Amino acid sequence: MMDGFGYPASAGNFRFHAEARIVRHLLASVERNGTVLDLGSGVGYWAKEFAHSFSHVVAIEGSHALYPMLEKRCAPYTNIRTINGNVLSFDPDGHYNLVFLGGLLMYLNEHDVIDLLKKLIPCLGPNAIILCRESTMRGQTVTLTGDYPVIYRSVSDYQRIFMQCKLTLKQVKRNEPYVLMQMGCELIKKWKQIIPKPFQALPVVGRLTYWSLRLGAFWIKYLPKVLRIPFPSLENHFFVLGSEANVNE
Repeated sequence: MMDGFGYPASAGNFRFHAEARIVRHLLASVERNGTVLDLGSGVGYWAKEFAHSFSHVVAIEGSHALYPMLEKRCAPYTNIRTINGNVLSFDPDGHYNLVFLGGLLMYLNEHDVIDLLKKLIPCLGPNAIILCRESTMRGQTVTLTGDYPVIYRSVSDYQRIFMQCKLTLKQVKRNEPYVLMQMGCELIKKWKQIIPKPFQALPVVGRLTYWSLRLGAFWIKYLPKVLRIPFPSLENHFFVLGSEANVNE
């Protein structure tokens, strides 16, 4: 997300740790003596986070480029099992207290999203949840092609899909740390469009933007609402899902 904007390396750590605090709060009622299924694990930051509080973690990553980094990061943790495989063809082999989809659904078409979610429902233990962390677009869904093919769905679009899968949407929470950093990204994009490349000074501008956002976060996040400006255009939300079958039991 933050590559090419001049942010310091600490920006990524700040955002992850701030998001992790949100996730811990969302998972407060989830039984920890069980297994987490982390689908689309990337380089393993979330798998490592879950390993500290759950008995077992199964981390699935399909990218041959990312999997070695996932394996290396998770190697010190005996309660993490890593698998290099396609998340769509992966056959769940147990019951899970938590299924975590950390930015996976936006890379799948709607048919694959529905098939995946329906496949996961029978694997949820009692009171288990699916936690999705997905980038979202204000208003209507936007599909990008080319070097970075992705589908930025609206919150209402995700709500419709979850309902179609007979999943109960327990909570929707905006990912404020992500949105804060995205505000800076969109401002720097404007800067890059206006200022000729030799004069952009991204390492300076990026750091100034980052620390301005950090120091003024409390007020900055309210400005778009107060001014009634749809900013930033790209957001991120956590969706807490439960199966209707579990709810009715």
